[in-house]
Amino acid sequence: MTKLALEEFLPYRLNRLAAAVSQAFRAVYGPHHDLTVPEWRVLATLGQFEAMSAKAIGAHSAMHKTKVSRAVRALEERRWLARRESPDDRREEILRLTPLGRKSYAEIVPRALAFEARILQALGPDAEHAGRLLGALERGIGVEAGRGAGEP
Repeated sequence: MTKLALEEFLPYRLNRLAAAVSQAFRAVYGPHHDLTVPEWRVLATLGQFEAMSAKAIGAHSAMHKTKVSRAVRALEERRWLARRESPDDRREEILRLTPLGRKSYAEIVPRALAFEARILQALGPDAEHAGRLLGALERGIGVEAGRGAGEP
């Protein structure tokens, strides 16, 4: 029987790395703002795109609708986002950050960019090449730009 060396198996290594990066990144937004990973992803998506439906947020951030719904509810309870009825479909709501949500997002973004810069610095001269390799992997498995394939 052929055995699989899990610690050398690329999907396993990528998943472990993604989980480790996600956990380390949580130190950027978690302690100061007490956000979960899904709450951060909703906040970041609305910060980037201004207004979006929960369904579109889930598609963009590769999160299950249940996680998006819980995150939206939590951010709404904090008064960080507001809902309004979609003019195109009355069954759908458009979500938008409130001034308080935009303030929190603005506080996190510089720290997020600094976190990314530290990762890129650790890669040194290979950073640009790593970006191209990630793009090739995304294209190879059919991940669209701006959309993830998993939950790490």
